[in-house]
Amino acid sequence: MGASESVLEKSIYDFKVKDSRGKDVDLSIYRGKVALVVNVASKCGFTNINYTQLTELYNKYRDKGLEILAFPCNQFLHQEPEPSEKVQEFACTRFKAEYPIFNKVKVNGPDAHPIYKFLKSRKCGFLSKRVKWNFTKFLVDREGNPIGRYSPITSPSAIEADIKKALGVE
Repeated sequence: MGASESVLEKSIYDFKVKDSRGKDVDLSIYRGKVALVVNVASKCGFTNINYTQLTELYNKYRDKGLEILAFPCNQFLHQEPEPSEKVQEFACTRFKAEYPIFNKVKVNGPDAHPIYKFLKSRKCGFLSKRVKWNFTKFLVDREGNPIGRYSPITSPSAIEADIKKALGVE
């Protein structure tokens, strides 16, 4: 057994990430918003349904405070081989995504991005903390606390009720 990693951050607002061009983004700019954090990939069997439904949810609820935070990841059968800027171009062109696509990250292992270490420490998956595949989703409340974790086979539209509850809308 390896030593457990301690996570000192108290919310996702305590993190800085890189955008698709490598510029720093302080996640505190999303304070007060409900966020759906997703590891994305362009060459996965779940790509079309997830990007399509993520865009639909974003367009429907962004004015009520929803943010989609998409993190490209190439850890699962190399299904996101493109550089981050190309991923953003792909998502925006093919799926009309207007939500942020961040820099490519690792979600598992010793080099996992700190935001994923944080999310996994707060919301375990089935049988383990590991992210099992592309399009694992973490729902985060307005205070930056993870309140839900959804498997890759759970479509974004299937969690719409949880998103509405977190947003406080009917």
